[in-house]
Amino acid sequence: MKYNPNIHHRRSIRLKGYDYSLAGLYFITICVNAGEDKHVRPNLFGKISDGKMILNDAGRMVEKWCTEISHKFSDIIIDAYVIMPNHYHAIIINNGAPVGADLRVCPDDFSEHGSGNVLGEPDGGVLGGRDDGDVLGEHIGSPLRAVIQWFKTMTTNEYIRGVKTFGWQTFNKKLWQRNYWEHIIRNEQAYNHIANYILNNPMNWGNDHFYQEYH
Repeated sequence: MKYNPNIHHRRSIRLKGYDYSLAGLYFITICVNAGEDKHVRPNLFGKISDGKMILNDAGRMVEKWCTEISHKFSDIIIDAYVIMPNHYHAIIINNGAPVGADLRVCPDDFSEHGSGNVLGEPDGGVLGGRDDGDVLGEHIGSPLRAVIQWFKTMTTNEYIRGVKTFGWQTFNKKLWQRNYWEHIIRNEQAYNHIANYILNNPMNWGNDHFYQEYH
């Protein structure tokens, strides 16, 4: 599905009948909110040099909160991941363990929509539901939207402090776009393909869907 900047009211296209709190593996992509021209996602988290991602302070902050996800959600494991200049990829494992903590956090009010399926698969990648809905505690398994919402909230709050305290690059209204892209990993072959895609993403930055020229 190719990103169409002219679509302003896109519905969630989750798989019907799938319980997203069940144990499973998910490939997720979260993108920086587009700039004012709606076509460019600013490179806030660092740069690619010689095929390697060089994180700046903001990128290291995002990585810190990535590693904190499993501490906040005991049933969630972050597998392969990469922080790119203007987006984040990760394989998230939900092992379905009981979670007793109240997962409610302040909702985001994102105004951007998702981008195209980074794997180029016609029916594999789906746009995750809006992460500004109700999140209930005392349930079995952490819903993916709760995990993503918490991650966005924590990183946004600290990024704002970085702007005010250290002069980090400002962002357009919201740090992250409203939605996130998710892909259910159904077998070992798919896992290997996606894990390799993530690990090789910096090396292939010039051909990346989210690539932006540095100035």
